[in-house]
Amino acid sequence: MKTLSSIFILTFIFLLSYNLAFAQNIAITMDNPNSEPTPLLNPEIRDKKILSILEKNHLKIVLFVQGSQVDNPQDRALLARWDHAGQIIGNHTYSHLSINEITEEQYEQDTLRNEKLLQSYPNFKKIFRFPYLKEGDTITKRDGFRKFLHEHGYEMGSVTIDASDWYISERLEKRLAQDPNADITLYKEYYLQHIWNRAQYYDNLAIELLGRSPNHTLLVHHNLLNALFLSDLIQMFKDKGWKVINANEAFQDPIFQITPDTLPAGESLIWALAKQTGRYNDKLRYPGEDEAYEKDAMDKLGL
Repeated sequence: MKTLSSIFILTFIFLLSYNLAFAQNIAITMDNPNSEPTPLLNPEIRDKKILSILEKNHLKIVLFVQGSQVDNPQDRALLARWDHAGQIIGNHTYSHLSINEITEEQYEQDTLRNEKLLQSYPNFKKIFRFPYLKEGDTITKRDGFRKFLHEHGYEMGSVTIDASDWYISERLEKRLAQDPNADITLYKEYYLQHIWNRAQYYDNLAIELLGRSPNHTLLVHHNLLNALFLSDLIQMFKDKGWKVINANEAFQDPIFQITPDTLPAGESLIWALAKQTGRYNDKLRYPGEDEAYEKDAMDKLGL
């Protein structure tokens, strides 16, 4: 017969393992740094605000760089700021084309062109993210480029929580261009609710698939929306009991070593793993995230 103390210990271990399995960790990852003009904040201030938010929260993320947007002196100064801040710089191809729309050979050359541009920065890391999260529409293209990445020493910068922050930012910028004094509070509220909704969706799907909550990687963009509200986004996750972690830590999760067997390949890693099982067709839309899913809701709110 087990003693009370041994029962207590076993119960404690069970509860600890249960809590660890369902403890939600999330890392910020950011795509497409640029110095394009937007209302409200000039490009340099916009960029410095994002970096300042990360510094205040003691966070190191991965900035996935599209080379064509930084191949000039002004944008190289932007990259220098990120590199100096110790933020990781990743490869997002030079031209930001979908691999589904060009040949594999063209895509490989575009990736290497971007590497040549970025490799002089000490915090450049061989971690790759597919533009539009599209990873190939044929087996030959999908597996061929995976082999290319492996041969060139790249890790996959996969996304577990995908979203449409870029579209919300476009709508915000358009409103501010029309009315510089427009109230932006509702845009913040819509953004935070949108990200929270998508985080819950992908996390619940992950728990069904894996029996646990993995270290999540959230995709957001280097835009006006995040210059204004990234701090609120980080605080929202903390207030809801999630731990916001560094990207390097997040990518250590074993889930990022998995290469789903789906066609067309891509989308959120969680989405792709669910698709692979064939059991979640009623829970999966294609593409996983897109402006079409947000347009009507934002129209109704007058955003």
